[in-house]
Amino acid sequence: MPYAPADAHVHFALHPDHHPAVVATTSGPTADAARSHLHDLGFRPTSPTTMVLARIDREEPHYTDQAAKRLRQLGFTIEIDPSLQEDMDTEWEWGNYPMPWCTREEVREVSAEAQRIHDDIADGRLTIHLHADDGHTTVAVGSYATGVRRHVHLHGENHLRQVAVRFDEETEANAEFRRLYSVAVYPGPAPLTELETTVHRVIHGEAAPVTSIGVPAPASPPVAGPGEHEEFLAAFLDDNPQWEKYRTWAGDATIASHESLTVRAEFYHEARHRTHTAWTVAEYDGPIGERVWHAALTTGTPVALIRALLQHLDAPTPVGGVEPYEPLRDAGWHPASHPARTTWRAPDRTMVFEHTPHATEARWTLYGGKDLDCAAWSIRLSSGAGEELLAELAASAVALTPAPTAAAAPRTVPAPGLPPSVPQRHGRVR
Repeated sequence: MPYAPADAHVHFALHPDHHPAVVATTSGPTADAARSHLHDLGFRPTSPTTMVLARIDREEPHYTDQAAKRLRQLGFTIEIDPSLQEDMDTEWEWGNYPMPWCTREEVREVSAEAQRIHDDIADGRLTIHLHADDGHTTVAVGSYATGVRRHVHLHGENHLRQVAVRFDEETEANAEFRRLYSVAVYPGPAPLTELETTVHRVIHGEAAPVTSIGVPAPASPPVAGPGEHEEFLAAFLDDNPQWEKYRTWAGDATIASHESLTVRAEFYHEARHRTHTAWTVAEYDGPIGERVWHAALTTGTPVALIRALLQHLDAPTPVGGVEPYEPLRDAGWHPASHPARTTWRAPDRTMVFEHTPHATEARWTLYGGKDLDCAAWSIRLSSGAGEELLAELAASAVALTPAPTAAAAPRTVPAPGLPPSVPQRHGRVR
């Protein structure tokens, strides 16, 4: 049966700064309907009238061609910029593709699956617990919020990321991952690749820091400077004799053990990268009891937060039943509910407090930055962490952020100049 008239115009063009991403500009009385269809086809809004398609598989022209055909079927008026049309009409191939037996369509299927995994991680449907470098590429273990055999091992990066193995239990998946990659394992997701970072910036319309007169640079999260953790540990042990100091046999870590023998903190002197764990802290239900909970803190974590954590373990402060969100709510942090988690973002957007109720290793996460995948630092606490501790960490995080002020008038900031990345055409490689 014929479709109802769709009185909207959609113009497709290559993104000016990131080739081959595509910008869709909509206009007309039914433009909202067009944007809804575009969203279902992978486009993401960057303004009330524009949407962008940016993918890690570099297949934007192909999927734009599919979107244009679909919108025409629905009755929308479509206009395609000539340079984009040329890209849509020209086939290309990957150079040195690691699966040379695949046909062009099979390559596209592999890339589409990698894109789905990327989107699942970005949208919170797939939580990454651990990652490692296997000597050739990045590997990871994570869990989908729902589904059968939903705990997976991932292999590869960008357009080559694949699900390698599926498991029924999270503990089984994590244990096997640690067995396979041993000391190469790090908590949480791996840092974004260069392509993922660019795609993220294009989709979210994030500008690079601007220092022009009258246009302030975006706020940066508080970060510990070089040597601050070392200085804090030395001062803490000097001022708190109830904590006893040990060095590991390799000499690369210092262990602080509380006189109660129920609390232990370990500091890794060689941690350098922002995703590397600098501290591990654990509490036990007795001197030779089971571990109640544990935490992992990466390099760059502000000293004030480490101090709050250790001081609470040394002498827990009753907070009268305050739940973890209360300090954040009182300070004007912004809550948001996602399918698998709840987040609270600081008013200046420099820190996030996240609760993932179905996670075990990272039930609670406090991190600096707008996105956990590229956070400046993070604190991950397992299930079992007490609400008093969580409330104190939240209060300490609040103290590190400026109080919210009246909203300023909106200001237009130029789009960032992203490095061009042009796909190679048929007969050449990219």
